[in-house]
Amino acid sequence: MTTQATTHEFKAETKKLLDIVINSLYTERDVFVRELISNAADALEKFRHESLTVTEPFDGHLPLEISIELDEEKNSFIITDSGTGMSRDELENNLGTIAHSGSNTYLAELVEAAKKDVSLIGQFGVGFYSSFMAGNSVRVQTRSWDKSEGHEWVSDGTGSFTITEMPGLRRGTKIIVELKDDAKDYAQKWKVESIIKQYSAFVSFPVKLDGEVVNTVQALWTKSKSEIKDEEYNDFYKFIGNASTDPKYRLHFSADAPLAINALLFVPEENFEMFGFGKVDPGVNLYCQRILIDQHSKTILPEWLRFLKGVVDSEDLPLNISRQALQDNALVAKIRKVITKRFLKYLDEQAKSDPEKYEKFWSTFGLYLKEGATSDYEYQKEIGKLLRFESSKSDEGKVVGLADYVLRMNPDQEEIYFINGSSRAAIEAGPYVEMFKQKDIEILYTLEPIDDFVLNHLGEFDGKKLVSADGADLSLTKDDDNEDVKDGDDASEKMDKEGVEALTKWMQEVLADSISEVVVSKRLVDAPAMIVNPDGHMTSSMERIMAANRKDQGIPGMGKSKKKLEINPKNSLVTKLAELQKTDADLAKQVAQQIHDNAMIQAGLVVDPLEMVERNYKILNRVVQG
Repeated sequence: MTTQATTHEFKAETKKLLDIVINSLYTERDVFVRELISNAADALEKFRHESLTVTEPFDGHLPLEISIELDEEKNSFIITDSGTGMSRDELENNLGTIAHSGSNTYLAELVEAAKKDVSLIGQFGVGFYSSFMAGNSVRVQTRSWDKSEGHEWVSDGTGSFTITEMPGLRRGTKIIVELKDDAKDYAQKWKVESIIKQYSAFVSFPVKLDGEVVNTVQALWTKSKSEIKDEEYNDFYKFIGNASTDPKYRLHFSADAPLAINALLFVPEENFEMFGFGKVDPGVNLYCQRILIDQHSKTILPEWLRFLKGVVDSEDLPLNISRQALQDNALVAKIRKVITKRFLKYLDEQAKSDPEKYEKFWSTFGLYLKEGATSDYEYQKEIGKLLRFESSKSDEGKVVGLADYVLRMNPDQEEIYFINGSSRAAIEAGPYVEMFKQKDIEILYTLEPIDDFVLNHLGEFDGKKLVSADGADLSLTKDDDNEDVKDGDDASEKMDKEGVEALTKWMQEVLADSISEVVVSKRLVDAPAMIVNPDGHMTSSMERIMAANRKDQGIPGMGKSKKKLEINPKNSLVTKLAELQKTDADLAKQVAQQIHDNAMIQAGLVVDPLEMVERNYKILNRVVQG
């Protein structure tokens, strides 16, 4: 039995809002289920807090829970909570106007947004009014925890609402949505259950759907680490990450400053991008007070950390009607920075405490960190500590960090050296590492094409410049200018300064179409020659990658850039070539060209195989004929 019914007109701004919500933003109807559950959870949390201040709270026996009942025959959606409820005045104020400062500006922004994109309901805080997207009419039956009489609020969302006294109600709020004909799915269990599990799975109160609790997984990120067992962490990861194996790493942390953040992040066991499944979607979900704001968020972490799974929850985020869009991009950027730096710090800690386990992580996920080093300058310093490569002082297949390299550097060494190659064996058989071996200088082996880009983007580490061993004008020590032949060298093969200058000049003329300059090497020990790139920022490996990319994309070649050829005047082949060019210029020319091609191949650069083989046979023919 009801009494004292009164009818009220919606405030002007509320009418305008309802019209936009109902007629323009209908494409995101699922939002009303999420919003009503969120509002119910807020009312329950408020009651739990307020009830601590009284001896016997009103209807204290009622369980703190949210109940949803569906009726397909009556085409209705009913949600009930046992929270604080509302008085008559609160009904009129809360549901008859917009509780939002600057409402005129707010409505103007909403109108403009609706004109541009009908899916933008999630950018403005309207909450309860979203129920009119799916309902022809909405009834709110509620009784405040202050024991005042209960009331019913009724509206079809067109311009007015009615408030009627309703005796006999229990504490809390019941919302009855009479669904539109084209919204009948919201009276079906499968539909509503899927929305709850996707967006409201971690609400801190039980959510019952037709008497069955749907949100059975705890929001572990809100609990203390000491209260959680490894098994619970693993089960949560499998739920949130849709995984079948335990995670490789997990990071659970909370922060109060500069922002309130709870985060629970997991590193999977496998990298599916390595298996050819294409680029994976981000795996971290963004929550505010346990309510999903952004699933598989592309904003809460950099793209190069897309392999992570887990949850980030911040109370400082602005709530909005769909929990999908964020109003404060600067705030999101702050959260992203805090989480990214904390995760990179965590990885560094793990690498130091358990190097072998980190090496396994590196072999699986190192490519993502390399991507970050080349694309995200903000975190290069932190990523630099995490990079791993084989080196001349590591066993085959074992990797070292840049920090370890620096600790082993010679006292007078000022640079960190690296060299790229297809394999460790290919690098060690090449000419670029000869002087490094002789002077006992460690050199990093970059075995992946992207590695040179990574180290060139990094530029330096711990104040030490990163230098490629195939760069031009490389001096390993201050006193390694061109020396005379050392004791033990064949004096008959020794070349004087004039002879060296004459040979380099002649070779430059012979190879003018292929090289930019012929110079005497300061670092070759045994090999006769090697190719270096005169562009200090472009290593041979980088050039190979760029050439391959142009080919894959069907882009015409940009022409071969001319390289610098360094020769070793102490090598017997070079000294004999100097004599040969005086007696047999034609054969000497062929030998010079072959030396150049051999050096190009050792640098991993392309040569014309037909021309090289033909020339090789000519040289061999001259040799066998004597």
